[in-house]
Amino acid sequence: MSIEYRQYTGESDLPHIMALVQHELSEPYVIYTYRYFLHQWPHLSYLAYPEGSTEPVGVIVCKQSFHHEDRRRNRGYIAMLSVHRGWRKKGIARALVQKSIETMRKSGANEVVLETEFDNSAALSLYESLGFIREKRLFRFYLNGKDAFRLVLVVTPLPPDSMNRPPVDSDIESPLSESPPALDTKSIPLTRPMPIMSAPVQYFTVPPSSYDSDDDVSGR
Repeated sequence: MSIEYRQYTGESDLPHIMALVQHELSEPYVIYTYRYFLHQWPHLSYLAYPEGSTEPVGVIVCKQSFHHEDRRRNRGYIAMLSVHRGWRKKGIARALVQKSIETMRKSGANEVVLETEFDNSAALSLYESLGFIREKRLFRFYLNGKDAFRLVLVVTPLPPDSMNRPPVDSDIESPLSESPPALDTKSIPLTRPMPIMSAPVQYFTVPPSSYDSDDDVSGR
């Protein structure tokens, strides 16, 4: 069965997105966290639907902003990625990430960042297969006490398409003090997108994990 992808269109999509994320990710979000991302950057969020279905089986939620210390760094941020368990191993997570990154590049992004749990091997292998590298390890980053890796992908901006995109916001890597982020796929509590600290960017290369297109997964 083929999969159809479309951008977020409005509040009618919100219950589906919340259901997917709350069922699959590891920490609970308040509704304001979703609205923070979806109302400001609706064009960066995509849903995946089986052909002929009205129920999405995958979702990605993102933002885009200038770095608060260096406005030459137009940064995309992947906050949530979730694929229903029954629809994994079909390349859906990979397609969602690629679609969001392409849209970020059309809006001028020159880097994309995210955090994922340090032991989420499926998410790490997916992102590394797309060119992300591990920038740093964040200790006890999530509410469940787990460490995270911050991953970074350097990209080249693309010429904007014919559609006028909303301007990117100033850099706030955290939705609001009361809200949390994450990207994983399990029915366990969730996490908040913690603020991206302004330490100098230092990239280092790590041996990439092997990625199998059949190993599709949602992950922070």
